[in-house]
Amino acid sequence: MARDNHGIGKGTAVAKYNPQEYAPSMLSVGIVGLPNVGKSTLYNALSAGGAEISNYPFTTISCNIGVVPVPDPRLQALEQVLRPEKTTPCAIRFIDIAGLVEGASRGEGLGNQFLGEIRQVDAIVHVIRSFAKSDVSHVFSDVDPVRDAEVIDTELMLADLEVLERAITKRAKDWQTHPAEHVAEKRRMTAWKESLTRGEQLRLLDLDDGDLRDLKSAGLLTGKPVLYVANVASDKEAEEVDGLRQREPGAPLLAIDAELELELSELEPAERAEFMTELGIKEPSLDRLVRASFNLLGLISFYTVVKNKLQAWEIPSGTPASVAAGKIHSDMEKGFIRAKVFSADRLVEVGDLHAIQSAGHMRTVGKDHEIADGDVVEFLF
Repeated sequence: MARDNHGIGKGTAVAKYNPQEYAPSMLSVGIVGLPNVGKSTLYNALSAGGAEISNYPFTTISCNIGVVPVPDPRLQALEQVLRPEKTTPCAIRFIDIAGLVEGASRGEGLGNQFLGEIRQVDAIVHVIRSFAKSDVSHVFSDVDPVRDAEVIDTELMLADLEVLERAITKRAKDWQTHPAEHVAEKRRMTAWKESLTRGEQLRLLDLDDGDLRDLKSAGLLTGKPVLYVANVASDKEAEEVDGLRQREPGAPLLAIDAELELELSELEPAERAEFMTELGIKEPSLDRLVRASFNLLGLISFYTVVKNKLQAWEIPSGTPASVAAGKIHSDMEKGFIRAKVFSADRLVEVGDLHAIQSAGHMRTVGKDHEIADGDVVEFLF
């Protein structure tokens, strides 16, 4: 007999969420950069994590980890229509990783430890100092965002090159003994090494899904998607980040005043709204950052409603219905029968779950149907 269940009720309400209730498999984003560029300030603004902030290098020695809900106007609209007892947004784990320095790939500044932490994340937010403040020390004597970005990228490439050279040496005997079985692996790893030797980031290559999986399993850093954040302290500085844009055209780049965002995050909602109005800010930059990180990971959202609880779930774009069911619980993927699907936007428009069905807006789909961004789904298993 099919059980008409479609949610497990994990997670927490939008206003008060508990990071420990989220699944350990949650995708993670590492915040990296040189020392004293504003990584911990940005992290604290994102997560209210209370990471120590000082004007000297290596304040952060161990990682700070915080779970941040993804801003979702569509979820808020559904909440207004459905009036659930509890609403749980999607969330991303942000990890504040200690500052890297020149020579990190050789172990300078605890580089091996910090590079190892970056290997564990799914994507990177690369914070670059674009502000000039004499009371905040810098590892260099001047502020040069392009140079600083290249320092970090170079260290990541050197670390990847070392990993690949060791892997190629280790695999050489098998390649020689059974050449036909390892043609693709040898070609791929050799091509990656050649690209790194030329100074090319692996993520900029023409990679298929298999390549991306292999890069991740090998712990290669430059294959991870990157979002650049220019940490600015004024509108004028925000206008002067063109050098970063020209350095890697097409790469996602946000100009954010991390110190201002931290101040905003510490205010009560009403006071924050008033302050933002005075400053002419329509939306906190942090909301843009979290959404950009979500998109960087190639994720979309779908929603479930069960026992008067509304929950958003994140899945990669193109995920089949049966696999999406497994996001909620593995038993649901194994026992998947079918799913009922309709658009969240249509529900907001119609204003009632029963009206959705009576108006014929609900479809029944099989396991291979790809869940679309914004679908409301009822799984039967």
